[in-house]
Amino acid sequence: MVAKYVVIYRSAVESILSYAKALHPREGVLLLRGKVDKDRIVIEEVVVPPLAAHGRGFSNFPLHMLPNDFSIVGTAHSHPSGVLKSSIEDLNHFYGRIMIIAAYPYDSERQISVLDKDGNAVRYEIVSLEDGRKNEAFR
Repeated sequence: MVAKYVVIYRSAVESILSYAKALHPREGVLLLRGKVDKDRIVIEEVVVPPLAAHGRGFSNFPLHMLPNDFSIVGTAHSHPSGVLKSSIEDLNHFYGRIMIIAAYPYDSERQISVLDKDGNAVRYEIVSLEDGRKNEAFR
């Protein structure tokens, strides 16, 4: 399934930005946990992958160490360079259904992009947990 629309809980966006800021100037990587519903993906929270490695210009984690968790819908990682576009390496190591890139200086939601497996931008909306429940976005 190619995601046509992504709903992200504000708490997940804040976690991605603060994690990236804490690791700067190294790249950080996180797993995105959520639900898939027809043409929409809902990201509820982030998870630090086991044995993740963070360096200048790279971040990764051993796939064989991941538990069988079907709620993982993709990854988020930072670009300390400030570039919001995916690199060839990003696309070659794509995991899940979507990828979020957070770019330096990690100050606001304007410094994230949501991409599909081909590196194309995906429409997204950031909602508070209360809004998500009201709109039943998590179903």
